[in-house]
Amino acid sequence: MDRAQDLDIDTLALATAERLAGRHVGVTVAAVAGGQVAYAATGTTGRADGGKPSADTLFEIGSVTKTFTALSLARMVVAGAVELDEPLARLLPEGTTVPSRGRQEITLRHLATHTSGLPRLPKGMMLRALLRPGTPDPYAGCTADMLLSGLARTRLGSAPGRRVRYSNLGAGLLGLALARRAGTTYGQLVTTQVCAPLGMSATVVAADADRPGRPARGHDRRRRPASPWNLADLAGAGGLRSSATDLVSYVRAQLDCGGHPELAAAVRLTRQVEHRANRFSWMHLGWRAHRLHPRQGAHMQIWHNGGTGGFASFVGFDPETETAAIVLSNTQRPVDAAAFDLLRTLQARATSRDARPGAA
Repeated sequence: MDRAQDLDIDTLALATAERLAGRHVGVTVAAVAGGQVAYAATGTTGRADGGKPSADTLFEIGSVTKTFTALSLARMVVAGAVELDEPLARLLPEGTTVPSRGRQEITLRHLATHTSGLPRLPKGMMLRALLRPGTPDPYAGCTADMLLSGLARTRLGSAPGRRVRYSNLGAGLLGLALARRAGTTYGQLVTTQVCAPLGMSATVVAADADRPGRPARGHDRRRRPASPWNLADLAGAGGLRSSATDLVSYVRAQLDCGGHPELAAAVRLTRQVEHRANRFSWMHLGWRAHRLHPRQGAHMQIWHNGGTGGFASFVGFDPETETAAIVLSNTQRPVDAAAFDLLRTLQARATSRDARPGAA
C-alpha cells in the first residue's frame, strides 16, 4: 500500500491480522508506535469454546524464547553472577565434557550469539525424530542427562566465536546453565530476571489451561490440532508461552532502555554485543538484526521469530523510530512476511511524521 504509512496503527494492526486470516486458525497482532499501542485479532483460539483470540491469549512463542534467555544472561552479567566470556563448562556439573576447537572453549557469549560452533540439534535427536515421526514434542526427551551426555560426543562445526551457526542446542544449554548457576528452574529464572520486573504475569513455560488468558490450541500447517511443545530441559531455546499484552511490555523495555531501571543496563548490554553474520545482518545477544536498503528507508530492524508444532510468532522492533510489531498465530505457518511488512510500515510512518513541517 503506497499510503499505508498514513493509516492509523489500529487499521494497520487489523490489516495484518486479516492478511493472515485465510491460512491461520487464529492470529493476534500488536503494533507499537511511540506511546501508541494497537491490538487486533482474527479467527479462533482453537479451543472447544471456539472463542476469538485476544491480546491476553497465550501462544507458544518458540524461538522468541531465546531473547528471554539472553536477557536473563545479561541481567546476571550486570549483577556479577556470571561473566559474559565465562566458559560454559564452569556452569555445568563437574565432569561434564564440553567440546572445544582450536583451543577455544565455548563461552556464554558464544551461546547467546549462536557462535559456539554447536550443531542445531542435540546429538542423536534427528535420528529419534525419524524413527518416531508421530512423537508430539520432538524435544520431550531432551532431559539434562541426555543433553550433557550427548554434548560429550558432539563435534563443533567451527571454532567458537568464528561464525554464526544457529543452534537450538546452544540456546537450550545456555538456559540450562544459567538456571543451574541461579539454583532454580529455567521458568523461575525467566520470571525473576525478566517477567516480574516488567509485570509480565502471563509469560510461562507450562501454561495452566484454567488460568486467565488461557492458551490457544496449536494447529499444524493443514490446520489440524497439534500437541503442545514443552522442550523439557531445552526450554531456553523455545519453551515459553506468552501473550501480545506481555510482549508489548517486553518490547517497550527494549525501546526505552532507561524506562525500566532494573533492566536498563542489561538491555543495553544485549545491544552492545554484536557479531557480524554477513554484510547485511548481525547477531546481538539473543536477537537478530539488519538494516534495510536505503530505498526501503535504511531503518534498523531487531527481531526474532519462532515456530513450534502448532504455533508461529514474530517480535521485531526499531529503537530509532520507537516502533514494534508482534504477531502470534496458533498455526504452524510462518508469519514473518506480514510482520516485517507491518514493522516496515510503522517505521516509514514514524519517519514521515517526523519529517513533516512543525514536527517536534
